[in-house]
Amino acid sequence: MLEKTEKKQNLERVWEYKGLREVYGETLVKLGEENKDIVVLDADLSSSTKTSMFGKRFPDRFFNMGISEQDMMGTAAGLAAGGKVAFASTFAIFSTGRAWEQIRQSICYAGLNVKIVSTHGGITVGEDGATHQCIEDLGLMRILPGMRVIVPADSIETKKVIKTIAKEYGPFYVRLSRAKFPVLYSDDYEFVLGKSDTIREGNDITLIGIGLMVSHCIIAADILASHGIETRVINMSTLSPLDKDSVIAAAKETKGIVTVEEHQKIGGLGSAVSECLSENYPALVKIMGITKYGISGKAEQLLKHFNLMPENIVETALSLL
Repeated sequence: MLEKTEKKQNLERVWEYKGLREVYGETLVKLGEENKDIVVLDADLSSSTKTSMFGKRFPDRFFNMGISEQDMMGTAAGLAAGGKVAFASTFAIFSTGRAWEQIRQSICYAGLNVKIVSTHGGITVGEDGATHQCIEDLGLMRILPGMRVIVPADSIETKKVIKTIAKEYGPFYVRLSRAKFPVLYSDDYEFVLGKSDTIREGNDITLIGIGLMVSHCIIAADILASHGIETRVINMSTLSPLDKDSVIAAAKETKGIVTVEEHQKIGGLGSAVSECLSENYPALVKIMGITKYGISGKAEQLLKHFNLMPENIVETALSLL
């Protein structure tokens, strides 16, 4: 257990913070009112995933499968095969770890209309420790043919993502977090599946982030600007299919790329970007992520412990340049 740290650092930007899980629950209820074919399944964690909101509003379309993640995925596949739009939720470590075979065989191989929305992804799960800090899920989902993988950067994008996948046929994996995120976007933001969002233009270096790390990239870009360095910041919320055009453009137009993720360095965002460039336009890439298991502690403590704070991104960017 890491010791308590000092009060939160006063960074240059001031954001409103909002939970992604709460927005997920609220959006599910609205979608359920619009589409009677939407069903929601949970594995005894609905109060944490916030699917309980849907369960209270539509008890006949909500299924608590108990601590049985494999059964949940199989049942979701069956409901989808019967014409339902199935949302299945639990913690990331359980959905992608315990039920990977069922996701592969029953959902992806069959190409069924199941939306796996996992909460408590990454090390910002916090005090629950390494057993519950899922840092392998994006790699596990990204390698499955036909699986679309999305990591929203804030609550606004989360709402847009959930609405999008409800209308788009086929399997999806969406990673949400326990911690509250800074609100980066306004309500008029439009999420486009398979397309990144360039939040900031720059021709010296590119920072590509997903999830909470997008806000850290923005702060890092502010710091780099004080050094006279023009930094491009890209929110790569759709990890699969990857927006290859924006990655290749960044490689051509800037001196190097730094990828930042709350995930293992192997298999996630850094791997996807490197794979793209190795085939299309070899370039300098620095991957920032995690190389070992998590540890119990406050979310911000852990981000500092694993060198995923804005100042760490600045240091990595300067080293690349």
